[in-house]
Amino acid sequence: MAEQRIAMQNTDIWLRPDEDMEFMPILPLHDNDGENADDISIPDELPLIPLRNTVLFPGVVIPITVGRDKSIKAVNEAYKTDKMVGVLAQKDSNTEDPQPEDLVRIGTAAKILKLIKMPDGGTTVIIQGKCRFQLDAVTSEDPYFRGKITTLVEEVVTDDNQFDATISSLRDLSAQIIQLSPNIPSEASIILKNIENASFLVHFISSNMNAELKEKQELLETNDLRTRSEKLMHLLQRELQFAELKNKVTTKTKTELDKQQREYFLQQQLKSIKEELGGDTNDREVMDMKQKAEAKKWPQAAKDMFKKEIEKLERMHPSTPDYSIVYNHADLLLDLPWDEITVDNYDLRRAKKVLDADHYGMNKIKERIIEYLAVLKLKGDMKSPILCFVGPPGIGKTSLGRSIANAIGRKYVRLSLGGLHDESEIRGHRKTYIGAMPGRIVQQIRKVKSSNPVMILDEVDKVGKDQRGDPSSALLEVLDPEQNHSFYDNYLEMEYDLSKVLFIATANDITSIQPALRDRMEIIDLNGYAVKEKLEIAKRHLIPKQKEAHGLKDIKFVIGDGVIENVIENYTRESGVRELDRQLASIMRAMAKDYAMNGKVKASLRKSDIEKILGKPRYSNEIYKAAPVPGIAVGLAWTYVGGDILFIESVLSEGKGDLKLTGNLGNVMKESASTALTYLQANARKLGIDPATFQKMNVHIHVPEGAVPKDGPSAGITMLSSLASAFTGRKVRPYLGMTGEITLRGLVLPVGGIKEKVLAAKRAGLKELILCWQNEKDVQDINSDFIKGLKFHYVKTAQQVLEIALS
Repeated sequence: MAEQRIAMQNTDIWLRPDEDMEFMPILPLHDNDGENADDISIPDELPLIPLRNTVLFPGVVIPITVGRDKSIKAVNEAYKTDKMVGVLAQKDSNTEDPQPEDLVRIGTAAKILKLIKMPDGGTTVIIQGKCRFQLDAVTSEDPYFRGKITTLVEEVVTDDNQFDATISSLRDLSAQIIQLSPNIPSEASIILKNIENASFLVHFISSNMNAELKEKQELLETNDLRTRSEKLMHLLQRELQFAELKNKVTTKTKTELDKQQREYFLQQQLKSIKEELGGDTNDREVMDMKQKAEAKKWPQAAKDMFKKEIEKLERMHPSTPDYSIVYNHADLLLDLPWDEITVDNYDLRRAKKVLDADHYGMNKIKERIIEYLAVLKLKGDMKSPILCFVGPPGIGKTSLGRSIANAIGRKYVRLSLGGLHDESEIRGHRKTYIGAMPGRIVQQIRKVKSSNPVMILDEVDKVGKDQRGDPSSALLEVLDPEQNHSFYDNYLEMEYDLSKVLFIATANDITSIQPALRDRMEIIDLNGYAVKEKLEIAKRHLIPKQKEAHGLKDIKFVIGDGVIENVIENYTRESGVRELDRQLASIMRAMAKDYAMNGKVKASLRKSDIEKILGKPRYSNEIYKAAPVPGIAVGLAWTYVGGDILFIESVLSEGKGDLKLTGNLGNVMKESASTALTYLQANARKLGIDPATFQKMNVHIHVPEGAVPKDGPSAGITMLSSLASAFTGRKVRPYLGMTGEITLRGLVLPVGGIKEKVLAAKRAGLKELILCWQNEKDVQDINSDFIKGLKFHYVKTAQQVLEIALS
């Protein structure tokens, strides 16, 4: 075992020998103690102790651990006699068994101050250097090294200002190094201030400074004290530069390190608290996720990705920013119902019964759903159709989707697309973004826990488009049966099968849907309700709902059919039933007030009661009874909220034959007016009109409700009738409405939206309608009970129109 210097930072050594206890200072009691060989008798021959990794200087006290047998014997022998030994450094500190040639030639004679036997068999010796010596020869190698020496006398320097300045600089440099080095105790500065002997100060600093063994040995071998002090100054300046650089780096990173250490200690404390409470929450969560994954049915690709995410979580500390990102992604993978589907109910009679119970009418859609279920029942599996319900507001498109889900036994989820303008809402965001989320499609699938729900894409015609992308283009993949089996969500970062989802889109205006998207969907038109349909809907659904909503469920009173029809005809003008629902709610509130105040209500409501509750009728059919002056005709229009009635007014005034159009008309409607006027000019004599009139009179055509934009070709025959009435002075037949496009040749062409227009005419109280003969098939699709009392005139030419309208 090699001798090793025990690193000591304190100025005291606490010793506990067997015989007594004593407190021994690290410094000699006097600075000059042992500095001069004349003060103590140094034998010419001394036991030698090789030191592996330190150099002993005169006057300095150090403890050493003696482990080699030779060194132990030498120490024991010297301790019994004069306690003097010679201490030499090894040339190579790695040599375990040094030979005489492995020792340096200049060493320090030392006195053994204390000898301590250690429990492990080793010996600790506290020695104090006395003077330097030169080894002349090794006289014995067994049982320990002995050598013949020559002591080297230190020169005493007096009255040398340069030397004094050097010593002062050594004090200052040492003090600066102590101040910059956090590992050196502040007591070291006090020691330096109390050392008055210049020679000992040099030796003390040399012994304690951070320098190589060879550099310290070189200082010891330097005979001249001035030269030795100058060499020491160079070494201290180098150490000071290193300490300053180290302190600069430490100061630069201290703030960050302190913050990291603080967070680390807080995390460790938090971890300990969590363990005391039953384990780390994050670890338990990861374990729970792994257990759930074992029982989950999912594709191999999803399973592999989840495994990778869990491995990342186990390697990451919960405080790292990426931990929550990886955790949320793994949680999404685990929550998605990859291969989890609900079993469809193939009972067609039950499905039809459910559909009929929830919605009155809508036979076309109900038949389509029953057909889908029939094929699914026979084949067992098929790609779900992409249906699109198009119709005016308030007719039950969205609620029909829920009814379909109930009929076939699937889960229902609704996705509102109105005002959506970011493509990422459909496809999801990249998970590396702050606040990233999966797209709404995947979110809804995750919510319902089923891979084959009925998903309503509500208001698909109102999807926006801006610089952030076009969501309707993103929907192309979702609503394409050939592609949606591999729908890619940016957040999920893998494909998901949407082919089992029954998508049902709803829209008010099919022309607002992107053509490519429209081509992928099966369009099913939903028309507005007739009065009789609204009556049945009110009796079956609206009135019971409002009675329950207003606390009148158990209170008996009757609202007769005539009263309900009165509300429909005089207080609403709509294709759907939302306004009717609001009017019925007003009636129920009035009934609830009466019952709360009087404790009873009328057994049945009359029209007079309705007028008291709702006020005077808002709409009247009297305006259609007769046209007060020539030039006024009634047209039928289609809007996205359903059918409507349109007045067209024509007035002649003296002028040069100019045509003026007002009423916020679109280009197509303006062209229809020009076409009608040109037709009249070309056929003036047949119609009994003086051709010169067209040159003398200005024509002004106006369509009331000028704030509402109007366009389309369907008002062609209405404008023709209005102009013909104005030029001939003959009034248009009362209670007559018309719709159709005209050509310059006088042909009448078919137009769209016939059912909405016919039902609007019926609601308005019209009795006769003029339509193109090709629209007769559209009228036949309407339930005959809904149009009872309407007379239809099917025409092919403009001449036939005028014959009917002006008769």
